[in-house]
Amino acid sequence: MATEHLSYITMASPVGELLLAGDEASLKYIHFESHAFTPPPEWQAVEALPYPVVEQLAAYFAEDLRDFDLPLNPAGTTFQLEVWAALQEIPYGETISYLDLAHAIGNPNAVRAVGLANGKNPLSIIVPCHRVIGNDGKLVGYGGGLPIKEALLKLEGALQPDPQLSLF
Repeated sequence: MATEHLSYITMASPVGELLLAGDEASLKYIHFESHAFTPPPEWQAVEALPYPVVEQLAAYFAEDLRDFDLPLNPAGTTFQLEVWAALQEIPYGETISYLDLAHAIGNPNAVRAVGLANGKNPLSIIVPCHRVIGNDGKLVGYGGGLPIKEALLKLEGALQPDPQLSLF
């Protein structure tokens, strides 16, 4: 990541500040504030990226957008890219298990590897890894932290909101 010459912006969101990075053609990374990520010196802070990522994320958080339409180019292995493509097929407001995701890519014995690939997703929210839950229906593993995963699933209607805990 350190050798890439990318542009980045930050945006406030209901789940904390997000750092959005990409090149002229596509979005490559979304980092949560909780990642404590510092952009490498070769990355350049800009006023805006050349695609409407901020506008689409704002519309998503306002519950006005369910499907993102952005140029994406995450860097990963062939297996990771396959898992991330399958994540994009999970409908808004629905969840699946890691086992379901392994079945979706045609490799039901790869549950652990699917979980690791899910955890390496560099485009959280847009590539909805938050929609994958444990086989027992419990919320497990999320790079942004379980409170953010819970908030995103509540926003989408996949979990019942608790007014005392809701970020939205």
